[in-house]
Amino acid sequence: MSAPERRTSRGIFPDLFDWFDSPFAIFRGGTQAMRVEDYVDGDDHVIRAELPGIDPDKDVEITVSGGVLRIHAQRHEEKKEAHRSEFTYGSLTRSFSLPADIEADDIKASYDQGILTVRVPTPKAAKREAKRITIDK
Repeated sequence: MSAPERRTSRGIFPDLFDWFDSPFAIFRGGTQAMRVEDYVDGDDHVIRAELPGIDPDKDVEITVSGGVLRIHAQRHEEKKEAHRSEFTYGSLTRSFSLPADIEADDIKASYDQGILTVRVPTPKAAKREAKRITIDK
């Protein structure tokens, strides 16, 4: 008996199975993804993570070490009905590089309606305007 092979798409249109690879990986035992936005707002670097259904006091850990901000969350959710129960669990982690001179004490985090927001103040030296350097001849 031969081993199962992964189907490959032929022609112009991708195979139907290729369309479902990424979004439904969770249901096939793949890793869960933490959806994030990462942008600059004034003098702050802002990271917003979508983490619905968690308790931020118990289930989220935010650490800064060696110029890396790490968000780690644990999800434990269970729903029970008369003749049915369903549970979801898993671990979610994302890491973000930060400038070396960030003061960890200045970083603020908040959680509202399933969105974790982390604000990292930009260091004073990093706020300076770019300066063009002339080349001597």
